[in-house]
Amino acid sequence: MADVFMDKDRIKKVIPHREPMLMIDEVLEMEEGKRIRTSFFLDPALDFFRGHFPGEPVMPGVLTVESMAQTADVLLLSMQRYAGKVPLFIGIDRVKFKRKIEPGDKIEIEAKIAMEKVEKAVVTCEAVVYKNGEITTTGLVTLAMR
Repeated sequence: MADVFMDKDRIKKVIPHREPMLMIDEVLEMEEGKRIRTSFFLDPALDFFRGHFPGEPVMPGVLTVESMAQTADVLLLSMQRYAGKVPLFIGIDRVKFKRKIEPGDKIEIEAKIAMEKVEKAVVTCEAVVYKNGEITTTGLVTLAMR
């Protein structure tokens, strides 16, 4: 098991998200200004599983993408130039869903900076979600730091 670099309480000091919309539990590693790896346990009691889908619950794709964005948020808001900003989602590109994420799964999310326009405070990150070491989701998330 990997050491925890940042627990949920420390994450809440960096990003503005709170339950029930906080989609990461811990930061496992981070190379400031470059890359990050987080995790999220999908408690079977999470309310969205009741309706998505009864009898065969899966994590909604939009929430998977949200976990990718929040992982990028922690990376970016940990940088001095973006500390204290509000990360606004302004783009989602090339997202591919390859495997289901189900109740009881623990996912790991990796993100790295792909492109940054410092003068506009806009950053695109490549993100990948893993379950049991296998890729479930890939894509690009673009955030405006305001």
